[in-house]
Amino acid sequence: MSSVAPATGGITTNTAKVPGGGGPKGTNGGFSINLRQSGIYIAFALIVVGFAVATDGQLLGFQNISNIIIQHSYILILAIGMILIIIAGHIDLSVGSVVATTGAISAVLMVNMDVPWPLAIVLTLIVGGLIGAWQGYWVAYFGIPAFIVTLAGMLLFRAVAMQVLGNQGIGPFPDEIRTIANGFTPGTLGNVALGPLGGADIITLLVGILVCAGMVVSQLRTRRARIGYQQSVEPIAILVARNVVAIAVIMTIVVQLARFKNLPWVLVLLAGLVLLYTLIANRTVFGRHVYAIGGNLQAASLSGVKVKRVTFWLFVNMGVLAAVAGIILSGRLNVALPGAGNTFELDAIAAAFIGGAAVQGGVGKVVGAITGGLIMAVINNGMSLLGSEPAEVMLAKGAVLLLAVALDVWAKRRAGATR
Repeated sequence: MSSVAPATGGITTNTAKVPGGGGPKGTNGGFSINLRQSGIYIAFALIVVGFAVATDGQLLGFQNISNIIIQHSYILILAIGMILIIIAGHIDLSVGSVVATTGAISAVLMVNMDVPWPLAIVLTLIVGGLIGAWQGYWVAYFGIPAFIVTLAGMLLFRAVAMQVLGNQGIGPFPDEIRTIANGFTPGTLGNVALGPLGGADIITLLVGILVCAGMVVSQLRTRRARIGYQQSVEPIAILVARNVVAIAVIMTIVVQLARFKNLPWVLVLLAGLVLLYTLIANRTVFGRHVYAIGGNLQAASLSGVKVKRVTFWLFVNMGVLAAVAGIILSGRLNVALPGAGNTFELDAIAAAFIGGAAVQGGVGKVVGAITGGLIMAVINNGMSLLGSEPAEVMLAKGAVLLLAVALDVWAKRRAGATR
């Protein structure tokens, strides 16, 4: 039976031993390094630095960083749901079409029917959940592979969006929805001087510092818990190096946002979703069951995991998150379009795999999927700043995806060879 590691949210099969580590009792004298998970954060930092140099600093301009977050927020939202589905060993090809359908539904409710926007949001999320339940039923209880069900859903729900919207879009959206999608938090505490960088919003800086502190404390607690259970841990030098890189990237983004127009509301929403789903994946019975199903379906069933129920709710959750992305996208464009969300499913899937998900399932992290999505966003934005053709952008993204999956396969083979 596969061993699920609740403290890290992954399966302990994608690791390699470092000789002479001198770890705690039970580690066989070595440390365990997750090559696939650790490398993604360093790779992200290197990609950011590379494009920052190539664009003469334009990539890290405060307005450009804000644009990257706002323009790719809906992909990151989809990646959160997609990583859970991939961990469980499934795939969802319909999310782009569901984004278009739910965006169309929200437009009809808010614009055509004058439904108050809070109620319209709730109704749209319910529609997204029902769409997910429809697909989850066929996958979980009828036994049709998710690839086939969601491929049919991709066609079906794109047709629904076209029928609802016709040949023209519906808009404009209420100001509140546009603010959620494009707006920024108010600078309640004012600005603080940062020398040559000028003024920066105090609240935004405090949020960034709290995020970094929380990240470090969480990793130290996880490390202490693993040592207490006599599990293998990575060298402290690697932990420190990874956190230094992560803090440098986070605070660079935060400072630039603080210099521009404070925190985008959509970033606040995204941060809340990342925190919520990280807790679900790592700290709940449901999350452990998701990893168990992806790690070894037969063993999970024999252990009493309600495989069908878990699978069903994963697709319901994906439908709800697709509805959130649909509302955000339509609000940003200020119009619901029948072609909205086209190829979003490919970007979300790529973000999950680049961020550390395994092709066979059972491995992955929410934060990893977000990192993978940000890598895709930086490649898109950086190559656009360099004046690259669309074909060159697709070539780069495809190469990164292939490299990420190849690294995953290589890490598994290396781990198997060291046993």
